[in-house]
Amino acid sequence: MMRYLMAFFLLCLIAGKGLGQTKAAVKQHGQLKVAGGRVVDHTGDAPQLRGISLSWSIWEGRKYYNEAVVNWLAEDFKINLLRLSMAIEPDRGYLHDPDGQMALVTTVVDAAVKKGIYVIIDWHDHHAQLHPEQAEGFFTKMAQRYKGCPNVIYEVFNEPERIDWSVVKDYAVRVIEAIRKHDRNNLIVVGSPTWDQDVDIVSKDPIQGFNNIAYSFHFYASEPSHQEKLMAKADEAIRSRLPLFVTEWGVGEANGNGEFNLEKAEKWLGWMERNRLSWVNWNVTDKEETTALLKPGASVDAKWPEAILTPAGSYIRQTLRKLNGTK
Repeated sequence: MMRYLMAFFLLCLIAGKGLGQTKAAVKQHGQLKVAGGRVVDHTGDAPQLRGISLSWSIWEGRKYYNEAVVNWLAEDFKINLLRLSMAIEPDRGYLHDPDGQMALVTTVVDAAVKKGIYVIIDWHDHHAQLHPEQAEGFFTKMAQRYKGCPNVIYEVFNEPERIDWSVVKDYAVRVIEAIRKHDRNNLIVVGSPTWDQDVDIVSKDPIQGFNNIAYSFHFYASEPSHQEKLMAKADEAIRSRLPLFVTEWGVGEANGNGEFNLEKAEKWLGWMERNRLSWVNWNVTDKEETTALLKPGASVDAKWPEAILTPAGSYIRQTLRKLNGTK
């Protein structure tokens, strides 16, 4: 085990050297941290990372948890940030199959590290407060494995439902303490109530006593309730110097379906760009759904032609290639 950890630590140090622009993201920005109410890189500037989220690590999206997909997203879509969404409660999720889920997670994280991009390990659960012991155990293993590897970001609670911030905060502190016993510096992202929307409430009582803590903010560009009022909540949090990280957004509606309104998507995209917020788009799957980036039957080996991309997939690919740059 010690020999493996040393080899992996060396991989973290050399990943990205001599690679193309997107691959060199970690080499360029280094260790992420929180300073002055923002997520910044080793130079103190906001790097504004942009990328894509894999879907739930079960159902249709599970088959894309492999190195070929990670490589293609980095090389063709030009992502510099990848999020994996480890399912917790449903059948085949972590509570039912911890070994299987751990294998999927480490495969993706190791591939992202090898490619020199950042990767979010997401505890993809709406009820994480109900089983903190399992979350502590999982993130302890992740922190032991990836400590000293600046690529890795921990997202400890995906989209808490309508519960008090105090409940989310108590849970988050427990998991943060477990991570910090082993990994003192890597960025940790904490969820906010009402499906990661109530960042204005969080800004009035943020977590204290730990370094490098950011807060997730989610929206769906065409969702009727995710318009000016939701944007105003995030604006208030930003004014309060709460460090935000958009760990999930989609071009459709909150259920993953609905309309793809290009004008609304561009409005939200412009807002993230003006505020230099890092973001991750939802999601890599071939489910027949508005926010799915792939049409049914897309290869698990990636190398997807344009014809197999959905309208969302084409739009996100073009956006990433434009904003993150091409070789």
